[in-house]
Order: sequence, then C-alpha cells, then structure tokens
Amino acid sequence: MITVNDISVQFGGTTLFSGVNFAINENDKIALMGKNGAGKSTLLKIVAGVNKPSTGSISAPKDAVIAYLPQHLLSHDDATVREEASKAFAEIFEMKKEIDDLNEQLTVRTDYESDDYMKLIERVSEVSEKFYSIEEVNYEAEVEKILKGLGFLQEDLDRPTSEFSGGWRMRIELAKILLRKPDLILLDEPTNHMDIESIQWLEDFLINSAKAVMVISHDRAFVDNITNRTIEVTMGKIYDYKAVYSEYLELRKDRRIHQQKAYDEQQKFIADNQAFIDRFRGTFSKTDAVQSRVRMLEKIVPIEVDEVDSSALRLKFPPAPRSGQYPIVVEDLSKSYGDHVVFKNANMVIERGQKVALVGRNGEGKSTMIKAIMNELEFQGKLEIGHNAKIGYFAQNQASLLDENITIFDTIDHIAVGDIRTQIKNILGAFMFSGDDIQKKVKVLSGGEKTRLAMIKLLLEPVNLLILDEPTNHLDMKTKDIIKEALREFEGTVLLVSHDRDFLDGLAEKVFEFSNKRVIEHFEDIKGFLASKKMDSLKEIEKK
Repeated sequence: MITVNDISVQFGGTTLFSGVNFAINENDKIALMGKNGAGKSTLLKIVAGVNKPSTGSISAPKDAVIAYLPQHLLSHDDATVREEASKAFAEIFEMKKEIDDLNEQLTVRTDYESDDYMKLIERVSEVSEKFYSIEEVNYEAEVEKILKGLGFLQEDLDRPTSEFSGGWRMRIELAKILLRKPDLILLDEPTNHMDIESIQWLEDFLINSAKAVMVISHDRAFVDNITNRTIEVTMGKIYDYKAVYSEYLELRKDRRIHQQKAYDEQQKFIADNQAFIDRFRGTFSKTDAVQSRVRMLEKIVPIEVDEVDSSALRLKFPPAPRSGQYPIVVEDLSKSYGDHVVFKNANMVIERGQKVALVGRNGEGKSTMIKAIMNELEFQGKLEIGHNAKIGYFAQNQASLLDENITIFDTIDHIAVGDIRTQIKNILGAFMFSGDDIQKKVKVLSGGEKTRLAMIKLLLEPVNLLILDEPTNHLDMKTKDIIKEALREFEGTVLLVSHDRDFLDGLAEKVFEFSNKRVIEHFEDIKGFLASKKMDSLKEIEKK
C-alpha cells in the first residue's frame, strides 16, 4: 500500500539512519521501537509527509489518506468540542457545497454549447462520483460515538475547547483522525494523559475498526495488544519483525547473541592473521603469504553488534523513619466546584507499607483527592495524615515546575545539602545525565528527561509516604521498569495515580476506583480489578 524507498536522514553531518526500506500493507499494525534519539519520531513524520528525508522517497496511492497524531499539538480554541471534531468531515462537506454550487450554476446558465459549460458538467460528474461513492454516514452520531469513547461526557460536547487541558485537546485531535477513517494512522505516544477505560476503547477501535496503524508508545500493554509487527530503529538501520513487542524482545536478544558470536569469531580471525603478518613481515620466504593476508584483511567488512541501551537507572529510595500504622485516613470526604460534584462521602484507609492505585476516568477526582491529601484545596469531611508521615509528592505537572533557565546540575545543586552535594554527578549519572549533558539548560530537555530530573529532586529527601500522580508519562520502558522495581522494594507507603496498566501490574495490591462521584475500594490487584471492570462495563452497555 505505502512504501518507504531507501530513505536517509542527516543532521549537521551526522547520519540518523540510511538505506531504510519497508512497506506498510492494509491491516498492518506496526510498533515503531528504538531507544530515545534513535529517530522514531523523525521516521514517523517522514511517513506522514510532515518532514522530508535527506534522500529517498515515500510512495502511496493517489487517494490514500494518511493521518498523523504528533506528541505535542498546537490547538486552536475557536470552536466547541463537537464542532472541532466535526472538522474531520470538512472535505466531505466542502464537496457537497461544491456540488450544490455547480448545480446552481448549471440551472441559471444558458451557454449550453460553450467549453465552460462542458467543463462545469465534467466537474459536477467528477465530484459527484467521488461524493456518492462515500458510504452514507450519520455524521453527528459518529462524532458523538468517537468522543464518548475517548472519555468525553454528553455535557462536554458543547463546551469550548479552551476549557480543556492539553491532554483533552489531544483527544479531540485523535477523534478527528479516527473519524476520517484513514488508510494509515500514525500515532506518537497516543496514550499519554489517557485513562485506562479510554485506552481500552482506543485499543478496541484500532484492532477492529482501523486499517493500517503505526504507533510509537512506551505503554507496553497497549503496544502488545494492538500490534502484529515491530520495526526497530537502531544504529542507523531498521529491523522488521512480524511479531508483537514481547516476542520482538526475545527475537532481538537472539539476533544480538548471533551478532556477538559472529563479531567475536571475526575479531579472532583478524587478530590471528594480524599476528601472522606482524611475525613474518620482512621475511623473504613469507612475502607472498604476508601480502595475501594484508589484502584479505583490507577486504573484510566489519561485523557490527547492535548497541544495547546499557545506561542503568540505579534507583533506591533513601531510608526513612517509620510512619504510624495508618498514614492516610479519609472519612466522608466530599468535594464540589459550585454545582459540579467531583465526589461525595469518600472513605479511604491506607495502611503503612501498602501500595495503592487510584484509577478511573479523567475528571472523576483522582488528582483532586491527592490535592486534598496535600492540603492544596478545601473540602468537606475528615482527612488525617498519620503520625510521623513524611510525604514525597510527585505532581502530574512536576516536570513543568522545573526552572527552565538553569542547568541540570544547578537544578540539583540548589536543593542538595550536606554530604549529598559531593555526590551530585554520580546521582545525575545514575539517571542517565552524564558528561557535558549536565550543563544543558532544562528548557532544551525532552519530556522524559524533565520527568527524570524531577524524580531526582523527589528522591533527595527521605520519605515514608510517596504520592505519585502520573509519574511515568514520557518515560521509556527501561526507565519505567527500574522505577517500578524501586517502588516494589520501597518499604514505605505508595499512593499512585496511573493509567499505565503494565506499570501498575505487580505493584499495586489494592485499588480505589473513582467513578460516578463515588470512591469504591477493591481488595485486588490491577489485573483482578480490570477483569471485574470489563464485566461491569458490559452490564452498563446492556442497561443502555
């Protein structure tokens, strides 16, 4: 369907990748993988037609529709949610308007024999054929169905887009893409800022209703659920696997073992022949043999072993004083904004050492509950923080709270005290900031780098109650795994808001669900909760 033909990209004399060839067929669901900086987003933009390659080309059928959702969006705020989403059908509405305009001209003109009149007839025929070949759709119903699937409520649809956060505006853009029913959907980190229910809905849509899809995502469960093919970008090349992400990891490991074996054998062969050359160079009787081996070594094509992202995030929370038995006790807590009730009569008791997840649709009150615990807003009811609780708080916008005009080093140097000041470079190195990188200004860092830097700030003080609101947004899978392992080993209490099921799996032992203005306690891990939640959702659909 769509082919990538021998493309390469150079930046300032450095080759990002070259000689890249692959085809995207109908119903391919492709995960685009690789370490940060390998060129994944660049490749996606080239396929989307947003960027041009240095050499090579992209071929696609004339009528193919390629839709692209970037990581960061620039949204206009001149419409309601419904009106903005309906712009997906702008081309169809314009076609209908053009047909009506042309027919109007044909009824009033009388120059039936003129060339202009014949051109009008040809244009009406051409546009009408295209318009009437499009399947008849109830556009308003389609807009509502997609927006509700992505988490919008009925009352949200006629609110101006300016009232919504960047994450919700991203969903509006995603809705416009899905409504267009494109031949190829390109998604760059689509699940950031989405809750579990919306991610499950998007998975179902991409699996059952979308044509070809190519996605960059650090949500392992999402990638495994929707893809049937993995393309890895590494060391300027690509490797194409007809396998889902988890299978690709095993295949990549095997590939690297074979590469390493071939590399080692080649190095031994080179060393043996070089030793022969060095030993007999200048020996008259061995001149021909020496020259033959020199020529042979000159012709050898070196075997490359694919790089492994060996940077390690050695994350261990410092020891903290023991808290009381119940670090957080919430009784009959209610929160409203004017007439809008967020939740009513919420009750939560969290014991020392528990790892607890707060889950639910966006807007149901998870972050509001955390702000109440942090005493950042007023509420009705009772909320007690237990004896000797030392709180470490990672807000959803923590990375954006960093001072962008100072360096990475200064960010930590400004808050470090005592002996820790002599260890700043080591700490930054553990978080993959090393060498000249530590003198970079914060404003040039990626979202993931800012999140890592904000996490370092959290770790410098000993705490026994960690409150983390979406800590994994923008983090790659390796970093998430290491942070998850550190949280599992953490002896204190963890209160965690996250939409990342893979991150929560094996970490959260209890779930509080925020739904329909209530907070419901589930004495099960995230897998058990999701299994029961899917059944609940089916019952809700049947009721409707």
